[in-house]
Amino acid sequence: MTSKSNDENKDSNQLRLWSAFLYFDYRVLWFSTVTATATMNLRMIITAVWLYERTGLGSTLAWLGLIELAVRIPSNLYGGVFADRLDRKKLIAFTQFFSFFLIGFMALLESSSSLEIWHVYLVSAILSATSVFGNPARSAFTARVVPRNVLSHAVAMNTITWQVGTIVTPFIFYLTSFAWRDTASDSLVLSFWINTLIAFFSVISPFFIRESGKALEITKTTSINKNLIEGFKYVISHPILPGLYILDIGVTVVSYYRELFPIFAKQLYSRGRDAVAILTAFNAIGAIFGSLLVMYTHKIKRKGVIVLYATLVYGFLLIIFGWSTSIWIGIFALIALGAADAVGMTMRQTVVQLTTPDNMRGRATAAHSLAAMSANGIGKWEVAIMSDYIGAGNTMILGGFVSILVVLIIWYALSGVRKYSYQED
Repeated sequence: MTSKSNDENKDSNQLRLWSAFLYFDYRVLWFSTVTATATMNLRMIITAVWLYERTGLGSTLAWLGLIELAVRIPSNLYGGVFADRLDRKKLIAFTQFFSFFLIGFMALLESSSSLEIWHVYLVSAILSATSVFGNPARSAFTARVVPRNVLSHAVAMNTITWQVGTIVTPFIFYLTSFAWRDTASDSLVLSFWINTLIAFFSVISPFFIRESGKALEITKTTSINKNLIEGFKYVISHPILPGLYILDIGVTVVSYYRELFPIFAKQLYSRGRDAVAILTAFNAIGAIFGSLLVMYTHKIKRKGVIVLYATLVYGFLLIIFGWSTSIWIGIFALIALGAADAVGMTMRQTVVQLTTPDNMRGRATAAHSLAAMSANGIGKWEVAIMSDYIGAGNTMILGGFVSILVVLIIWYALSGVRKYSYQED
């Protein structure tokens, strides 16, 4: 009997903020997600700051985004297939091992003042591939460790987890990045080593989950490429998912800002590492508020409309963020942006899980991740390049207007998103 079955006597109909945590396997999966998220977020902050301080060019981060995108696309597609074929627990642990090993490698190079730009690009490419390869397994596993009527809470808590890591890691970075400073160097040695330690916990934690990691009803005799094609056909024929994915791509490509805070800190506020930490943390705080808000929407049937309204608000907030050169207004805008983005993202993920059977969930989740990561990679490149030419503020203002237009097009042209309803018990 699985851990979820053992917990059936829990009154999950009386949903509370902590409902998902009543299930042991979810608690372990949550801890695994915390450490994996902290590992990824801290790595991205460290490498972004290291590259921008080394070169002073937004284009350095732009090209990093394209390199990451190039490896993420095939990795994500096949990650979804293998998430439906292999033990998801082992797959998560295996992919996290690469983070532990390669971040440790960068730590050694930085310790000896041997770290070069091409090292950062190469390691970032490999870790982008491996982390993305394991993400569908992690996302698909959520529906196995909680009952169906707790799923939206669990997905929202996953989003909160990601944002908690995003809050904590900037301050870990800020404290550790100055701890090693001396008159001769601005070394990030301690930041790299702390990142390596966190990665170690992300490797071992999945093995403590009691629920089976294997997907249900997978046809093992089917080839991997046929599995991939089956998933593609399922997604494009789905009445709702294509609209959700197009919405995500259309908005993010013109507005991605989360890994580009070194640019905004310098161009909008003429500040450095302190502003990077502050902006990153407050954006994550807003996302936590948004994720908590989602937990109180389980009685609202029109889930698709929630996604559209959240994204529309997101577009207006981008304009405010780009318009002001006051860091206080910027913080307010980023808190609200984080909240709006979290509502839309959490609800999209919930819809994917609710409308997909378990044996297709890894591939459907991978398609959702593919849309998000493609948009993130292209958006990172576009925003960074445009910031060098027209300024970071003007880039965000333009992105806000385009985002509003995209929402209106999806609203009227792809009605499946607007019409989707689901009442949670």
